[in-house]
Amino acid sequence: MEGQGDRSGSLPFAPGVRFKELNSLLEGDSVAERFLRVELELNVRLKGLSFQEPIHYVYNPLEYAWDPHQYYVKKYCQSAKDVLFLGMNPGPFGMAQTGVPFGEVKHVREWLQVQGQVSKPDPEHPKRPILGLACPQSEVSGARFWGFFKSLCGDPDTFFRSCFVHNLCPLVFMTRSGKNLTPGDLPAAQRERLLQLCDDALCQAVQVLGARTVIGVGRFAEQRARRALAAAGMEVGVKGVMHPSPRNPQANKGWDSIVRAQLKELQVLPLLTS
Repeated sequence: MEGQGDRSGSLPFAPGVRFKELNSLLEGDSVAERFLRVELELNVRLKGLSFQEPIHYVYNPLEYAWDPHQYYVKKYCQSAKDVLFLGMNPGPFGMAQTGVPFGEVKHVREWLQVQGQVSKPDPEHPKRPILGLACPQSEVSGARFWGFFKSLCGDPDTFFRSCFVHNLCPLVFMTRSGKNLTPGDLPAAQRERLLQLCDDALCQAVQVLGARTVIGVGRFAEQRARRALAAAGMEVGVKGVMHPSPRNPQANKGWDSIVRAQLKELQVLPLLTS
């Protein structure tokens, strides 16, 4: 994979990032450029980790889908944000394909209007191909997440005026058979080494954004954010909303109405309407 990066003019420690772009990121002082630097630094640290059973495949869309990811950040993260919505890690048919958190393909293309080329992870599981923005399969969680905010906000600029969406961990984990594993499924020692790096990067990202509130989408993200920010001594409010996963029976009974009520209780709704 590093050899492929060299041939395309990319740096081996930051696959997908070209010299010219990297120089701009290193020298730039915009919110988006500083945010992307945090992610590149996390990428470098993650490369020092190794994973054992039951993990056989690890995808990092911040490498092979860097192009649409940086497009998303530069398009929607040009200013400080009051609220950061925090997911756990990429879904196999969401961010794993598009480089955008909760990035169900149709909403990424048509509502967020994110574009960019997506290459391939190495190695790639034969049953879990990366098709990028051409992926025909919809991810339920991402469709529910962005579909809700589309109906609530109308246009992306209304949402991103005060909010941003990020994942705690950028990695996708799979077993030999291609079964998706979340960070919470990993053996304890591997999980803690991974999440400590992700916690540190989250604190840096929150600082760059100037966020006053982090809303964990799902209990895992909420609890991890609360722990990380408290350990860093950061005075940031941490709240939570229900995860839209179809594996959650409650979410299947009307996630839109549930999350709307939760956001109303958290007094976030006024930030999300014109």
